[in-house]
Amino acid sequence: MAIRVLVCDDSALMRAMLSELIARQPGMEVVGVAADALVAREMIRSHKPDVLTLDVEMPRMDGLDFLARLMKLNPMPVVMISSFTDKGSEASVRALELGAVEVLGKPRARTPEALEEYAQELGERIRAAYQARLRRLPQGRPAEHAPPSPAARPALPAGGVLAAARPVFIGASTGGTEAIKTVLLGLPATMPPVFIVQHMPEMFTGSFAKRLDGLCALRVKEAEDGERALAGVAYLAPGHSHLTVQRVPGGGFQCRLARSAPVNRHRPSVDVLFDSAAAQVGAAALGVLLTGMGKDGARGLLAMRQAGAWTIAQDESSCVVYGMPREAVNLGGASEVVALDEIAARMQQRLAGMRAPAAP
Repeated sequence: MAIRVLVCDDSALMRAMLSELIARQPGMEVVGVAADALVAREMIRSHKPDVLTLDVEMPRMDGLDFLARLMKLNPMPVVMISSFTDKGSEASVRALELGAVEVLGKPRARTPEALEEYAQELGERIRAAYQARLRRLPQGRPAEHAPPSPAARPALPAGGVLAAARPVFIGASTGGTEAIKTVLLGLPATMPPVFIVQHMPEMFTGSFAKRLDGLCALRVKEAEDGERALAGVAYLAPGHSHLTVQRVPGGGFQCRLARSAPVNRHRPSVDVLFDSAAAQVGAAALGVLLTGMGKDGARGLLAMRQAGAWTIAQDESSCVVYGMPREAVNLGGASEVVALDEIAARMQQRLAGMRAPAAP
């Protein structure tokens, strides 16, 4: 049965282009197009689409307002299609917090080959949204998060510093922005360096890092090529490059970026980051693979575990899409499988040298 898609965008040209690109994808059909959110609301009732693509900036009711109401009253898979602007990037990050499953920039390809590549990516995002486990938002305005209080964290060894020489590596895809936020909110500023790959278009990673930086006790920033990794800082791979780590003379690590070919159809790739962790850090590393569609990161997590690192996979019940973690578990790459809300505490227990409670 085909995935039924409703396209909502105030531009007639964009509605036509998106509809054509979606209709090209095997197993998909466009059941309707809407010029604004109020029309989309009625078409959702009458056409019952499986997935909605939603513009951010629209007349009468903007995409964020509509998304917030939709996810409270009638949650459904939503892919946000955003403009290539700072305002559009920030709005898209906010949309993920409000319950959108995926975000993607509007098509701007100038060649048939680039447009076909965009069409494939759009199709992948719609399929991921269709498979996602949705979360219903609470009634009322979503609460802003604050860094967790020290009392909410596990006890640390004397001195309060978590093994500075044990860097942390995190990978995620569909549903990962909120999962990463949940993990980082549970971590103190005394963490060793944290390196993160989230599958996300390059126009959004800067806004995502900025958003996390304003919420977490850790400093969060986009990684820069050649910069020395510092304790208390989380480094997010920019959406245009693979992120790896490299040992530096005198101890410690530096970030390296490369615009080399995609791996598992992704750049940045979680496997690329995890493979570098296995090679450069070995048993001193800690790896975490969160929610996501596909298999990127599964082989890399296994490489980390084989190199002696402790590895954690998010459990099925707390994943938006149980794809990447499941592949890792099936390969034997996970030392343990942990619910999302417990991952930050388990990480700190491992880094502090504490014996974690035995799994039931």
